[in-house]
Amino acid sequence: MDCLITKYQQIIKKIYQEYAIFLEDNEIKIDLIFDTENNHYLLIETGWQNDYRIYGTLLHLDIINNKIWIQHDGTEEGIADELMKEGIPKQDIVLAFKPNEIRALTGFAVS
Repeated sequence: MDCLITKYQQIIKKIYQEYAIFLEDNEIKIDLIFDTENNHYLLIETGWQNDYRIYGTLLHLDIINNKIWIQHDGTEEGIADELMKEGIPKQDIVLAFKPNEIRALTGFAVS
């Protein structure tokens, strides 16, 4: 299963890097955190926009038991769609930000 995890890590990194390029701004810094040892992946925004402080996690994904757990998704379109476009099956994506009883109705993995 290490090949599967490596594949998922590469896909997550690719998507995060594309988001970072898209979000690039002179006043907003995008930090990509890739903890491949523990399988935690964060995309964090910091900076200022119109005198308003920007700081927060836009995306947080984990790989747990060979599934991608979406812990937080602050994107408009949804990171799950991006993951599926890259070939990750719905049954390997967990919408962790939703309660278990709702997850069972989504068509995505429950856990």
